[in-house]
Amino acid sequence: MFPIRDLNPTRIRPIVTVLIIAANIAVFFLWQPQGSGDQAEDFAYEHAAIACEITTGEPLTTEERNTESCRDTGERGAFPDKNVWLAAVVSMFLHGGLIHIGGNMWFLWIFGNNVEEAFGGGSYLVFYLATGLIATGTFVAANPESTIPLVGASGAIAGVLGAYLVLFPTHRVLTWFLFLFVPVPALIFLGIWFLGQFGIQGEGIAWEAHAGGFIAGVLITLPIRARLLRRIEHLHRPQRIFM
Repeated sequence: MFPIRDLNPTRIRPIVTVLIIAANIAVFFLWQPQGSGDQAEDFAYEHAAIACEITTGEPLTTEERNTESCRDTGERGAFPDKNVWLAAVVSMFLHGGLIHIGGNMWFLWIFGNNVEEAFGGGSYLVFYLATGLIATGTFVAANPESTIPLVGASGAIAGVLGAYLVLFPTHRVLTWFLFLFVPVPALIFLGIWFLGQFGIQGEGIAWEAHAGGFIAGVLITLPIRARLLRRIEHLHRPQRIFM
């Protein structure tokens, strides 16, 4: 199942969503080295979040990186000036390839505008970053000794999906499925997406971050759902014309 668009119009220009997408694209093409060579690998270790570093609060040593073992050897870090906490934010703007960034940005474009309309631009940005950090924290809690760089906006976008599910469960998502375009209720589409994360467990896929971000989005949105829906209702209310 792949989403084509949602049948849920907005009355705003999703400026924050567009800016987040633009930032991701700019980082990918203008700053992050491409390919799978040593330069790209070194860049990821220098700038991306790494569970072992967050667990210990210190950058990886060269031995930890080479042996993929998270243990304090007392050596100087491979990138001693790295801010391991800032890296948790930077990781949300790094990606592993064109398919990775393309899929993430497509999902954000489809679902982000409605969530931005509900929260308002500033609150939406805070929500996006918060769910992304919670997603990273979930991965770290599940893999505290991992020495592999964690890259991608998927955790934060999963938070957006969780909020969308709470706010618009009955709105339709036009979905490409078995060569057909089928309008599917968001509850079904996003429910299948969430459950599917537990079926892609494997090396190289941070499914724990996806699940953690999604649950965070649901839990943050649920208590304020009524207020957010009132905001949307107000924005969609017909405007009076004065003569």
